[in-house]
Amino acid sequence: MSDRTYTIGQVSEMFGLPISTLRYYDKEGLFPTLERKSGIRKFGETELETLRVIDCLKKSGLEIKDIRKFMDLCARGSETFQERKELFENQKRAVEEEMTRLQATLDMLNYKCWYYDTAIKIGEDATKSTSPEDMPEDVREAYERAHG
Repeated sequence: MSDRTYTIGQVSEMFGLPISTLRYYDKEGLFPTLERKSGIRKFGETELETLRVIDCLKKSGLEIKDIRKFMDLCARGSETFQERKELFENQKRAVEEEMTRLQATLDMLNYKCWYYDTAIKIGEDATKSTSPEDMPEDVREAYERAHG
């Protein structure tokens, strides 16, 4: 790991986050080891890794208050490994469920794109009468998944 430190502006650019968000995270205690020199925040590798975890947890649907609880677990040390693992397992399940829902949506969109492309070429009546067996394989699979 590098001993290099970064300013709040540099970290803002690196992560595509507003400076106000980084200040909020700091105020919420998400950077317990953040150094300050002459009142200026100096972000190190620990804070960058913390931001990567925060980003992952936020994208998985976890709220900041729950991320704060996770950070508190981290501060308590290895005795909380099981609780932290469970949190990640729960979020993983939630993401997998969302991916399943999104895949069903994508399947319907793919089928409908094929449907309208085909209707434009051969007419809607002919397209409506196309059985799934006569559809291209990828479209048939999407159709079948979308129609359960």
